[in-house]
Amino acid sequence: MRSLCVFCGSSPGVRPEYRAAAVSLGESMARRGITLVYGGAAVGLMGAVADAALAAGGEVIGVLPRRLATREIAHGGLTRLELVDTMHERKARMAALADGFVALPGGIGTLEELFETWTWAQLGLHRKPCGLLDVAGYYTPLIRFLDASVDQGFVRPAHRAMLVVAPEVDGLFDAFAGYRAPELPKWLAEVDLAPPAPPR
Repeated sequence: MRSLCVFCGSSPGVRPEYRAAAVSLGESMARRGITLVYGGAAVGLMGAVADAALAAGGEVIGVLPRRLATREIAHGGLTRLELVDTMHERKARMAALADGFVALPGGIGTLEELFETWTWAQLGLHRKPCGLLDVAGYYTPLIRFLDASVDQGFVRPAHRAMLVVAPEVDGLFDAFAGYRAPELPKWLAEVDLAPPAPPR
């Protein structure tokens, strides 16, 4: 893995463990020679992971919509900051730059970004690993919900297994190293995609 896209909060959260995990992830990526790809902000966990990677000698690429450059406070010390026009462009560009994806604690935007990249993997649009860093049990309720979705028949077990979950950084990288995308199409064998016949 040469690059990893990190989704995380533009706020620090209330627990010190969240920032500590962001710092640990940034430092570990730099030590492993993995380029950090992220949302380009200087604040919250976004800023913490970028600062840690830079301080440890790593490369950091930020991708930020122009209209958010002041709201999220664009990081001024990155290896490269790319400004784009829309959120859609931001996500597409980060996906193109990354060999994998991981979410640290974050809010609605973090969840939306992770779920979109996981959906793309489920549909076979990419074969890159997607993961959750479950810091201090932050994502435990979400993981229970996803497992319940499997039980209720809305998520296949193989698709649920595509989302790597680890409580700490080294375990995440170990799981990513052994990741293989399943050879399983999304529902296509069970759904008739042909258009309905016109009425007579």
